[in-house]
This record gives sequence, structure tokens and C-alpha cells, in this order.
Amino acid sequence: MTYFTGQPEAEIRRRKMAALITQLAPGNGYTQSTLDDVRFLRSDVPIQQTPVLYEPSIVVVCQGRKRGFWGEEMFLYDAQHFLVVAVPLPFVSQTEATLEEPMLAVALRLDFQALADLLITLEIPVTRSNMPVSMASTPLDDSLGVSVIRLLEALRSPEEARVLGPGLLREIYYRVLTGDQGAALRAALAQQGYFAQISQALRMLQTRYQERFEVAGLAREVGMSVAAFHAHFKAITQMSPIQYLKSTRLHHARLLMVRGGISAAAASAEVGYESPSQFSREFKRFFGRSPVQEALFMQEILQLSPAVGMAG
Repeated sequence: MTYFTGQPEAEIRRRKMAALITQLAPGNGYTQSTLDDVRFLRSDVPIQQTPVLYEPSIVVVCQGRKRGFWGEEMFLYDAQHFLVVAVPLPFVSQTEATLEEPMLAVALRLDFQALADLLITLEIPVTRSNMPVSMASTPLDDSLGVSVIRLLEALRSPEEARVLGPGLLREIYYRVLTGDQGAALRAALAQQGYFAQISQALRMLQTRYQERFEVAGLAREVGMSVAAFHAHFKAITQMSPIQYLKSTRLHHARLLMVRGGISAAAASAEVGYESPSQFSREFKRFFGRSPVQEALFMQEILQLSPAVGMAG
């Protein structure tokens, strides 16, 4: 395979990707495309290490550089590497960008039904030797790069996006599932064994984070002992179930304040906190700023109005 390095053809493709995303995402932060599962990320300024929460997705960066810090590992995703996140995952992200060369990326939310259909079509068995991974950074080869460009070109036209988009997304999923990290990703996306049980628990925590949860109850709902649940949950997310729930609540509260412009007290109640003072303490410990300071900081650094999203 040929990778997106400094070679002329690869550089031409990278520049074409950058030009297309610049056209499709003229402003900072997240820009939703005409396809529900595709959005663009842009940052004209560097962003130091900050906690983020990624949904299961493929992230392709064509300009600038991002680093993800998860547990003891660092994941690079730039013009030579793309990132795959197989489960909803909180980690720490750092963005390298300048006004002259903004960080430009496209994020593709994983459609698990489409992926399941592809896994059946591929007829490649998932063996016990294929250990699933929660997150992976993988070299971006020419075939995947060309597929991404075809999708970006289609997204310039609402009609082409509607007619061609689903097929182009399936093409990209295929490239990822059969690429260098394909075996590990297939194992994760096949949702087998303990990985499937923990994935079920993560979906519950992501969709019902306002509710009260007990670890024993979560373990029981997914059919695991408390000890096994704790061990496998930490192996997949690098944190305990309670830490994951707290992280999820705080991330959603930050989004509510930055995107919706609501107060810290309203955001704390919305995400399930009974005590605004406890929320403020935990928020500051997690993000390094008070809720008000963090909301103002994110709006200022991304030059956003409160009603617009923010980049991860």
C-alpha cells in the first residue's frame, strides 16, 4: 500500500481534501454536513490538552494535527493517520493548528447496522486471536484517501449526498475494516463476548446518564459479575464505571453551556446532578476551569456564539 506521505500524488490528494473541507466547513468548531453521520471539524488556533468525549467514529485529518491521550497511550491522527473509536470514549485531545493552516478534519459516525452487514458480506471470521480495540490510529493509505475525497465531493451537492452518500460511507467502512487494523476493529465491531457486554453498558450510560446507577446493577443488567465487570470496563475505557459516568455528565454539561448558552446551575440539573456546588467542584477538577470560565474560554478560543458547537 502507498501511504499519504510527502509523495507528489499523496500531497495532491491531501491538498484536495483540505480545499474541499475548507469549502464545506468555513467556520470554527463542528459543521454538520447534509448527511447525519458526517460532520466536519475545523480549528484556526491550537488547543491545548482538553478532555473530550468521542462517539464511535472514524476521524480523518487532512491538515494540522491532533493527538489523543488515553490512559498511558498516545494516538496521533494527522494527514498520514486516521483515528477509529469503536465505543463512546472520553479521553484528552490536543490540536495543532494555525490561522494560516487550520486543523481540518472529517468525522464519520459509525453506523453499526451498516458495519454488521459488511461483516456478514466479507465472510471473514473473527477469531479469538483477534483482540478487540477501543481506539486505534492507523496509516491512511491511498485507497481510503480516494474514498474520502469522493465522499467530500459528493457532499458539495445535497442531491449527490442523498443519492451517493450512503454508498460512499459503506465504501469507507469497507476500506477501514480490511485495512491494517482491520482484524482488531472487526473484533471490536462484531460486539462479541465481554466487549459486547461492556459496549451495552456504555450505551446505557451514554443514553441514560441523568439517571442514578449502581455498579452492581449495571453488571447485573449486562450479565456479568461485579468483579469481571469492573475489570473489563477499565480495560476498555481506562476508567471505572463511576468515573465514566461522571465524565459523560460533565461533557454533556459543557456542551449544553457552550452550545445552548444555559447557566451552570441549569446544566448541572439537566445532566443529573442534585447539588450545583458539587457539580462546580467536579467540573473545575475535571476541566481545570469553573463552568463559567470553561464556557467563555471555549466560545472565545473557537470564536463561537453560544448556539454553535465546539470542536473536540
